[in-house]
Amino acid sequence: MSRQRIAPQTGIAFGLDRGASLRVTDPLGEQVADLIAFSRDDPKEWLSTGRTLDYNSTIRVTTGAVLYSNRSQPLLTITGDTVGRHDLLYTPCSAEMFVLLYKTSGHHPSCFENLATSLAHFGIEPDQIPTTFNIFMNVEIAPSGALQVLPPLSRAGDYVDLRAEVDLIVGVTACSAELSNNHRFKPIDVEVWPGPVPPPTR
Repeated sequence: MSRQRIAPQTGIAFGLDRGASLRVTDPLGEQVADLIAFSRDDPKEWLSTGRTLDYNSTIRVTTGAVLYSNRSQPLLTITGDTVGRHDLLYTPCSAEMFVLLYKTSGHHPSCFENLATSLAHFGIEPDQIPTTFNIFMNVEIAPSGALQVLPPLSRAGDYVDLRAEVDLIVGVTACSAELSNNHRFKPIDVEVWPGPVPPPTR
């Protein structure tokens, strides 16, 4: 097993073998983690939130749900989930988003930048990064269709477990958007296991 802590407003990328398990943990609570995955054999195949919504027939994916690729192939299966509220709609926060929505000036760390930097080591270019699976992100949809981002429901120690169905390249961030994380930036922990992940000691 390997474990790594992702510092606030940063990200990492790594290989995940078929059959291996990934645990994404919120160690302090109310922190979103953006996750994206690409087929190691052909990075033009990537995790598609649209296909995932389509084939699961829900925006509330949780234990038992399969995350599909743009080629309709299973990439990851959620094998454990202590929160049950995540997002498949929002793109990773970006420099442009902070200017347009937050009215910021100057540099602001972003999930898109952190993913692009980390995934570049695997030859994946920024334009290949699609909408992410936003673990612990709490989004409500009003009857009008309006979206509202609320504080994550995750508490310290909550986690999501995922099993790789093919050899993957995975990127994960500790999200940099103030609104998504109840205006506090915290770390995210990732653990990789060669097989099924054992029950946590909590």
